[in-house]
Amino acid sequence: MFALQTFFLEVQTTQGTDILDLTHLVQEQVRAGGISDGVATLFIAGSTAALTTIEYESGVVNDLRGAIERLFPRDLVYEHDRRWGDGNGYAHVRAAFLKPSLSIPVEQGKLVLGTWQQIVLLDFDNRPRSRSIRGQVMGLKRPQG
Repeated sequence: MFALQTFFLEVQTTQGTDILDLTHLVQEQVRAGGISDGVATLFIAGSTAALTTIEYESGVVNDLRGAIERLFPRDLVYEHDRRWGDGNGYAHVRAAFLKPSLSIPVEQGKLVLGTWQQIVLLDFDNRPRSRSIRGQVMGLKRPQG
């Protein structure tokens, strides 16, 4: 039987470039929904955050944080900041390049991720935020029993 499961995750962030591992939270939702084979789709509402995958290990996380800073430095002049004065123009540009959504296959009730691959939230804003990630798992529901 085809099924659709919707879920929401709430995550608190600090400021700057938070990179948070969501893998276990998402896998728990997939397991609870009982969908054996299909796809999980995640979306974060907001224009200063993104979702991606990476090996969630301190060295790689720091490398990613450094690369993002080199590509989209905070200390550039951003038109957004001139217009609104909120100082987070860099966060909007970073999020636009990394994107707000992610899709992951589900097989036998588990997310299909590489051995060293985790799902991460990147929050670029310059203030603490409460982030809401919306998820859907679509696919075949495993039989009960």
